[in-house]
Amino acid sequence: MTAGLLKRQWWAELLRGRIPGQLVIQLTNRCNATCPQCGMRVTERFTRSRLSMDAARRIIDAAAEKGVQALSFTGGEPMLLFKDLAELIRYAGHAGIPYLRTGTNGYVFMRGNHPESESRVQQIVDTLADTPLRNFWISIDSTVPRIHESMRGFPRVVEGIAAALPLFHAAGIYPSVNLGITRNITEATSELLPAAGRMPRDEYLDAFYHGFRQGFRHFYRFVVDMGFTIVNSCYPMSIDDAPDSDLNAVYAASSKEHMVRFSREEKALIFKALFKTIPEFRSCIRIFSPRSSLYALWRQYADGLENAAYPCRGGVDFFFINAADGNTYPCGYRGDENLGKFWHLDLAPLGFAKPCRACDWECFRDPSELLGPLLEGVSDPLSLWRRLRRDTAYAAIWFQDLQYYHACDLFDGRRAPTYRQLKRF
Repeated sequence: MTAGLLKRQWWAELLRGRIPGQLVIQLTNRCNATCPQCGMRVTERFTRSRLSMDAARRIIDAAAEKGVQALSFTGGEPMLLFKDLAELIRYAGHAGIPYLRTGTNGYVFMRGNHPESESRVQQIVDTLADTPLRNFWISIDSTVPRIHESMRGFPRVVEGIAAALPLFHAAGIYPSVNLGITRNITEATSELLPAAGRMPRDEYLDAFYHGFRQGFRHFYRFVVDMGFTIVNSCYPMSIDDAPDSDLNAVYAASSKEHMVRFSREEKALIFKALFKTIPEFRSCIRIFSPRSSLYALWRQYADGLENAAYPCRGGVDFFFINAADGNTYPCGYRGDENLGKFWHLDLAPLGFAKPCRACDWECFRDPSELLGPLLEGVSDPLSLWRRLRRDTAYAAIWFQDLQYYHACDLFDGRRAPTYRQLKRF
């Protein structure tokens, strides 16, 4: 599929009042990591499941038929099913789905005293390179290897990831590093919560903001030095502290642990800190997080401006497949809205039953915000003009996001970055 054809298909979708579709398929909820910020960690006791290959293929066929453009295979830890995972990536590519993604908690890169460890990683790299996989992510939670490895339960994994990156690059794969935002991003941020009770609220919030501001700076420098060329941030997920919420997660990538639970004030400051930090590093690493989305989330939590953000397209253009029952949900956190089997789903009449901004799942919130103005511009140009005129700061941020995404080749993980295109950012 040529880039020109793809662009024409995107515009055709927009003219129909849709955003190019995205499907997240949870292959399994099995995991071998101990991450305290995730309810799927290996120490959690619940029935583990996996999606059958027949069901996965049928979902992929339906996705291709319905025009889905992006498909992500997730877990749990999808690399625990590596042979099946590679087969499904090939199957989806042959079906004509152009944007194929998967990733890992990093366990395959743990360094040990076994001489075959490098050859094992090389086999993984060669297998992935022989598929149409577009983006491959690797999770890192902290700038301090000791903290990250303790959280994940994987000794020497950061060293192993750094050693694996040149193998990926030589094979034409440029992995993205995924930062799961918790209080443990640095040692300094991990010490903030215990100090909160001893400080005046304003003083604590000021320390919190500057701690995360420095934490994000340290993280970007850290992963650039490791050799990464793409970085994304997974926004903190905790839905249990909202008693009036309709959310009921089927995707258990959330936790009641304090390290990932934040007040509205703290969330506002996290999004503000990330928003302010990104411009310092956009020229030296491709940063996937759109600042327009961070700006909207910052205003949503700081000022209560729920309508500042475009509604999430989950359940309209984006969908989640749950490994446990093989059924479709608007997203991983709206578990009370079981839409049944994806191949039976009729996408034509779907629309907003109620605009949703209830969670911060960046997989769906970020593209909803980035493409929302384009959709509004096609359906109601005057409305978009009024919105951008009313908030010229947002307009400038959004236009720059579009320019930056173009300069990053839409974050193609099979192409090296073109730093001269990033230089002006």
